[in-house]
Amino acid sequence: MPAIGSITRKRGKGKVKISAKRKKLQAMTEQLGLDNLDVTVALIQALIPCGLEAVKEKLQKEVAELAGKRYEHGKENVRWGRQGGSIYLQDQKVPIEVPRVRNKRGDIEIPLETYQKLQAPFQSDEKVMLKLLCGISTRKYGRSAELVPEVFGISSSNLSKRFKEKTAEMVKKLKTRSLRAYDFICIFIDGKRYADDGLLVVMGITMEGKKVILDIDHTHSENSRVTDRMFERLIERGLRFEEGILFVIDGSKGLIKGIQSRFQEYGFIQRCQWHKEQNVTSYLKESQKEMYRRRLKKAYRKTTYNEAKSALEMIHHELSEINQSAADSLSEGLEETLTLHRLGLSLELGKSLTTTNCMESIMAQLGQYTDKVDRWRNSSQLLRWTAAGLLEIEPQLRRIYGFRYLKVLRFKMKEEIQRRKEKKYEYMPTEREMLEEIGV
Repeated sequence: MPAIGSITRKRGKGKVKISAKRKKLQAMTEQLGLDNLDVTVALIQALIPCGLEAVKEKLQKEVAELAGKRYEHGKENVRWGRQGGSIYLQDQKVPIEVPRVRNKRGDIEIPLETYQKLQAPFQSDEKVMLKLLCGISTRKYGRSAELVPEVFGISSSNLSKRFKEKTAEMVKKLKTRSLRAYDFICIFIDGKRYADDGLLVVMGITMEGKKVILDIDHTHSENSRVTDRMFERLIERGLRFEEGILFVIDGSKGLIKGIQSRFQEYGFIQRCQWHKEQNVTSYLKESQKEMYRRRLKKAYRKTTYNEAKSALEMIHHELSEINQSAADSLSEGLEETLTLHRLGLSLELGKSLTTTNCMESIMAQLGQYTDKVDRWRNSSQLLRWTAAGLLEIEPQLRRIYGFRYLKVLRFKMKEEIQRRKEKKYEYMPTEREMLEEIGV
């Protein structure tokens, strides 16, 4: 007997908890501003295949509210037969007979609110876009999605059209969203190849260490004109750079020229040390590659600028005797590979900001979506798939290693900007000197 009493008491407590949950759910619904019709529609679209019967009941109830009971006279609104129509249950289009209501005085059709709300797919086309982006073929989508025999409107052409519309919106969102709310301290720029086509991907690092995709551009080269226009668009969208921005790049001369001309003393260039190692060792014999790769890594791991520079100069001297081309490759842009050393933060931020590794990681993740495409038909398709993949990846990106030292980096860059300005004005000739020079 005590055991039975115990069960009864537990059930009683359970009822109280369920009642409390229902009250909490109702309060949340009221707080979100959802009316009873919105809640009903959401539940209907989630309960397939029972949703069809629920839809019919809801439509008949709305007709009764508008036109009164059947065969009731004296009403301004009257029943007016029915017609064929269709509704969406989740992302699937299902045929249904829709009752009609007409206003006698105005001689106009009165639309049913329930039917109008069920004309759009539940949660728009986002779920369809994600399914296709993750690899479900448009031809196989019907077999994977069909829940009731009457479903139509999920043909490959219809799905393709919906996918194009949704991904086109994502391209527009990526390329036009405002950057005024962000405080960027670092920008990564890297390219991705698709057979004969190439894309330039730009990613920013905020002061909190978060990664934000800034822009994509369909281009076959990283020349200064392309990068200059890209930077101009970013500035128009609200990119702030007056406190300094560190650009991490692979060493493209066009990118370097574009950064220097657009940002001048506010731009700091950190060339990827990994790319430098690859470029230098590519000139060497197979038996020499591994040894010099290790030595270059060791040199770049030095914590101070002077130590790293001395170690690299020693390697350069040795390479001059072995392979002059490898030595020239090392000396080209060497100072730009030591920017973080010169700012005194190679130990704290070197893991994140001395190579383009975090961009390479994003490109690998992007490949999980875009590598499924066998043939790129046009530039629009390339941009749409890339933008959709990057925006899907973006919320999952982690903050960079050592993000707590970004405030120190900002302080160091401000000091360097001030020194650059002073040096610039120190050697600026006066107006009289300029006139004397030209003989006036």
